[in-house]
Amino acid sequence: MGAGHSHGPPAGTTGTAAAAYRGRLRIALGITLVVLASEVVGSALTGSLALLADAGHMATDAAGIAMALLAIHFANRPPSERRTFGYARAEILAAVLNAVLLFGVGSYIVYEAVRRLIEPAEIQGGLTIVFGLIGLVANGVSLTLLMGGQKESLNVRGAFLEVMADALGSLAVVIAATVIMTTGWQRADPVASIVIGLMIVPRTWKLLREAVDVLLEAAPKGVDMAEVRSHILALPGVEGLHDLHAWTITSGMPVLSAHVEVHQEVLESIGYEKLLHDLQGCLGDHFDVEHCTFQLEPLGHAEHEARLCH
Repeated sequence: MGAGHSHGPPAGTTGTAAAAYRGRLRIALGITLVVLASEVVGSALTGSLALLADAGHMATDAAGIAMALLAIHFANRPPSERRTFGYARAEILAAVLNAVLLFGVGSYIVYEAVRRLIEPAEIQGGLTIVFGLIGLVANGVSLTLLMGGQKESLNVRGAFLEVMADALGSLAVVIAATVIMTTGWQRADPVASIVIGLMIVPRTWKLLREAVDVLLEAAPKGVDMAEVRSHILALPGVEGLHDLHAWTITSGMPVLSAHVEVHQEVLESIGYEKLLHDLQGCLGDHFDVEHCTFQLEPLGHAEHEARLCH
């Protein structure tokens, strides 16, 4: 005896959380490309490694935001008989690739900065400040556009972190150029570059860890499985629970399934529909997991199931 139940559209059939920010991502991409071009020109004119390092960040940002947009396109394609959740995981893969890009660029910047510390180059502080301020203002606009989306989607958060790293990088460029102009200490430029390279590590690591958790089908963030189990077992008519699983298809799309054991007499008195509604309401109200599948079973049925069920 089994029954499946779900309220709302099935996972994979609706737009992902990142889809609402597609237009803002496009604007951020345009801004990033403009600033990238200006900083490459500025680095050539001033000789600033920090400015070139920030331009390198911009290049990976452009690639990262483009990947995020491409992932949104695929993630919102309808599911098929072969891919029953569609391509929703494409957004998580884009977040992983963004994190890898950020780590790579950060490592390269630190390497180049150490080389410049050993052999300092002459920097034109005044012009470097101008280009740094251009990048800072432009990145500030992009951050404002993506601020809300980064709380809802790992894909958007990857793009947001790329832009935030650039905003901090532009700020470091301005500070380094100011130090050079006021003190003449040319090593301020590579020091700023090292700061740019290192400041992205903690948040990038967090992004990568959360994305990998989704790929490994860990329990959704903020969902305590012990509490879920306790809530379900506390419902009238529920006598046992096994094969409980919760995972995330993509950001904003948590899924849960479970085998729920009930007495036949209790089930007949309560009714299938009432018990299923109670189970669904329990998960939706307390844990924000609305797409659930429950199999209702008589007590002892688990003994006849495959040993993988637990």
